[in-house]
Amino acid sequence: MAERQAEIRAGVEAVRAAARICVDVQKRLVTADTLEKKDKSPVTVADFASQAVVCALLARALPGDAVVGEEDAADLRTDDNATLRAAVVERVASQLGGSPGEAEVLDAIDLGGAAAEGERYWTLDPIDGTKGFLRGEQYAVALGLLEGGEVTLGILGCPNLPFAGGTGALFVGGRGVGAQGYSLADAAAGGVSIHVAEPPSVAEARFCESVESGHSDQGQSQEIARRLGITAEPYRIDSQCKYGAVARGDASIYLRLPTRKDYREKIWDHAAGKAVVEAAGGRVTDVDGRDLDFTHGRQLERNRGIIATSGPIHDQVLAAVRATLG
Repeated sequence: MAERQAEIRAGVEAVRAAARICVDVQKRLVTADTLEKKDKSPVTVADFASQAVVCALLARALPGDAVVGEEDAADLRTDDNATLRAAVVERVASQLGGSPGEAEVLDAIDLGGAAAEGERYWTLDPIDGTKGFLRGEQYAVALGLLEGGEVTLGILGCPNLPFAGGTGALFVGGRGVGAQGYSLADAAAGGVSIHVAEPPSVAEARFCESVESGHSDQGQSQEIARRLGITAEPYRIDSQCKYGAVARGDASIYLRLPTRKDYREKIWDHAAGKAVVEAAGGRVTDVDGRDLDFTHGRQLERNRGIIATSGPIHDQVLAAVRATLG
């Protein structure tokens, strides 16, 4: 990993800091009462604080690099959200040190408002998998680096994903640097190389699916599995953790099938995961077999759905998907 050391160091530090915020908020603020009332304020605090910390740390380490994030601070600036704003500032201070004021934190959040254009920029999902976060299950902090319209580096922080006998996984992958897995919490621990699983046949592969059925057409996924002769139960988890699961061999196929003809995926939902899977030896396309095209702003305007596989079985999976979708 001699290449891109500055970017990897900065990105890993930022993702680890954001993950610490998310873990703290999940422990302190997510309760049975918030779930019963469908109160999303805990994930809102974590979302804003996570983006602020990532943007601030990247600005310190790599000044001039733009960030395309999911959030902006407009709603947080209103008087009605004073309590929420104070909670965000408190969490950001816990990672950045000192006593950042409201204006500094809000400005850091808005550093993530860059346009998805130019030769080089980062794209960030501060919490991917909000329902998983609220359930105390899987979610991810996802950070990807794009250069010349291509994703060249991906970093996934998965606080609740098992790793090396503990909890919390960090995946790093990119062109020329391979793919590695690390303990998310233990920054001193070394990493291990990760590689996709290569099942003897496509029938022996395992699907990785979203817990939330609204994210992908699971009925069609079942039909695709039938066509491929796959009988193993799907591995169901939230968020871009699915990309990490494919990259390290927990599953061999991840499908995100279109649920609406007009829906287009957001770039921050797939950039980091794509980089990690491909660096681990896998392949990622849309359901039409096209490479993901990150040159059309904040959405994958020229793509439909996602297919990520361990690689050799990709064409067989793609054929089954095409036959099922008609």
